[in-house]
Amino acid sequence: MTGPAGGSGSGKPEPDLRVGSGGPWEDRFGYSRVRRVGPLAITAGCTATVDGAPVHPGDAGAQARVAFGIALDALSRAGLSAADVVGTRMYVTDRADTEAVGAAHGEIFGDVRPAATMVIVAGLIDPALLVEVELVAWAG
Repeated sequence: MTGPAGGSGSGKPEPDLRVGSGGPWEDRFGYSRVRRVGPLAITAGCTATVDGAPVHPGDAGAQARVAFGIALDALSRAGLSAADVVGTRMYVTDRADTEAVGAAHGEIFGDVRPAATMVIVAGLIDPALLVEVELVAWAG
C-alpha cells in the first residue's frame, strides 16, 4: 500500500488509501489497483492477468471470474467486501461473450445487486484479454 496516508498500523482504513497489486501496468502507467477516499473505493480496470500474463484464453466467463476476483481482493485490502459494491462496469470485446460475463457477474453479485454497466469494446491492452471490469464500493 502506498500513498500520502502511509499507514497508521491501527488496522483501520486510511482516509486516503492507494493499494497496488503489482500488476504489469500499474507502475509503468502510474495508477493504483484501488483508491479509497473515506467511504468510497474505486478499482482500476481489472483483467484476467496473473503473474503478468493473460489466463483462460478464449473463455470470457473464466476471465471475468478472475478479473472480479482481482478487483475484490484489492477492495478487501482497502477494507471493503463484495457486499459493499454499489456499481460495476464490464468491458467485453465480443458481443457473443456477454452472456458468459453476465453469468459470472451474477454468480458473484447476485445477492448484492449493484448498478451495472456492460459495454462492447473494440479491444483491450492485450488481444488475449476478453473482458475488463471495474468496481465502485461504498463503506458508508
